[in-house]
Amino acid sequence: MSLGAHLVELRRRLMISAAALVVAMIISFFVTEPIIEFITAPIDRIADEHPEVVVGLTFSTVTAPFDLRMRMALSIGIFLAAPVWLWQIWAFIMPGLTRKEVKYTIGFVAAAIPLFFGGCYVGSLVVPHVIELMATFTPEGANNLYEGKLFYDFTLKLMLVVGVSFVLPVFLVALNLAGVMTGRAILKGWRVAVLIASVFAALATPAADVVSMLLLAGILVVLFFAAAGVSMLFDRRKKKQLKNEGLLPDAEA
Repeated sequence: MSLGAHLVELRRRLMISAAALVVAMIISFFVTEPIIEFITAPIDRIADEHPEVVVGLTFSTVTAPFDLRMRMALSIGIFLAAPVWLWQIWAFIMPGLTRKEVKYTIGFVAAAIPLFFGGCYVGSLVVPHVIELMATFTPEGANNLYEGKLFYDFTLKLMLVVGVSFVLPVFLVALNLAGVMTGRAILKGWRVAVLIASVFAALATPAADVVSMLLLAGILVVLFFAAAGVSMLFDRRKKKQLKNEGLLPDAEA
């Protein structure tokens, strides 16, 4: 295809993705109310546990409530329309990939998407505990009044951080396949990985809920070791292939 044909194809893919996003946003706009109730549940619990403190969601401008729902519709719409725009991206770049690259890409996407959504779900369980934990640092006599837009941004970003943390092992394997890191190099960092996972789980779960803390830390640690194990298998296969081709000395192999 010529450059002009590629640009026409790209425009068509973008138009389809944009149309799917608009439809998803319209649908999402009508389900924002239960989501607002879900993300503000920690605020209600704080208000019930501390009746002497003023706790609530605030809006500083006339249009702020509508702006919040539009922001929510956009972020939810991106998730709902993900199958469409992901397919459009894939359909655009696939003709330029080799068969081996297509196989690796499919494998990475098949692993990354469920891990990301699983991480976002875990993040939705973690967010209420983080909000309640942060509220304990409020000085005596002060109030907790959360600006609606900032509160939603914090909730969404924290869920995305947890979601991305679940996908990091996939990126470690990608770095290994690219020759940036060996499986042994990844495995050598297991102490740091366990420490980070433990600290994150301890901060994200209630102090009294040891089971949830161990479960979250365990999931992150297992994903890390799984990435290291898969990378070491790839390293072994690459060394075997190089040896068969005579490009690797027997002693090094």
